[in-house]
Amino acid sequence: MNILSFEMTEIEEDHDYESLPANSSLTANLIAGALAGIGEHTIMYPVDSIKTRMQIINPTPQAVYTGVANAFSRIYTTEGVRTLWRGVNSVVLGAGPAHALYFGTYEVCKDFFGANIGEGHHPIAHGAAGACATIASDALMNPFDVIKQRMQVHGSTHKNVLACARSVYTREGLIAFYVSYPTTLTMTIPFQMFQFSSYEYFRKVLNPRGSYDPKTHMIAGGLAGAIAAAATTPLDVAKTLLQTRGNSSDPRVRNCSGLLEAFRIIYERNGPRGFVRGLKPRVLSHMPSTAICWSMYEYFKWFITKQDRPDKLHHLQ
Repeated sequence: MNILSFEMTEIEEDHDYESLPANSSLTANLIAGALAGIGEHTIMYPVDSIKTRMQIINPTPQAVYTGVANAFSRIYTTEGVRTLWRGVNSVVLGAGPAHALYFGTYEVCKDFFGANIGEGHHPIAHGAAGACATIASDALMNPFDVIKQRMQVHGSTHKNVLACARSVYTREGLIAFYVSYPTTLTMTIPFQMFQFSSYEYFRKVLNPRGSYDPKTHMIAGGLAGAIAAAATTPLDVAKTLLQTRGNSSDPRVRNCSGLLEAFRIIYERNGPRGFVRGLKPRVLSHMPSTAICWSMYEYFKWFITKQDRPDKLHHLQ
């Protein structure tokens, strides 16, 4: 084997798909993130719809459920299966650009904070990068999330995303799309710190070489999603209250303006158990959806950046 053949073989075997050329890595991360975000939210959307309904304060008698299976059965038999997908277009419209921004910001900040230096674990750097990514992506996604939840609640009369957006804006103003943003950040920053730190930890433990391994990304993503979802459920209940307040017949809920007041209402109406409403469907939703998201993200990143390899080999020749 000559020197050139040895160098070509070494590049083919040792090329790490995460060590991307500077001129293509951000583009790859943006595209991979957008595709992963759309896949994550649409596949598990019916479970998310059930979670939203189970978190509503003082629901109508027709929307009181005893569990995930009961909620699915009743919605399916009384409202039709399409009801479980109501509002999914809002997620599709928002998830692509929001997740592109999310993963692009994460990769840039991960490098900036030094998470790519050395072989060890860097939970603080990964967590900080995840927090930065969340702040950026949630600013873009929050209005779409409000529209989605307004269309998910029982008795929603909004025919499409545009009609819902117009109704919310006309009745409540622009503030309605961002009243939950501080609460969303209060929830999603720790959520993403838990998720990214857990994912990177499990990924390195299960796959020390750092090569592309679908099974590793699926397991690490699922575990990270379950941990993060369970830990932040109380904040998600408050977020749901704020994002659906316009649909409530309760004057106090309709006028709720922040996280602390939302917490007081939840505690007064449902006690401590009110803060874990929707825990099971939230974990059931996030565990597979996060596994899907990370798996799709890592796959598309690997697939896109794999195209750079022939260029490197051609350059050596």
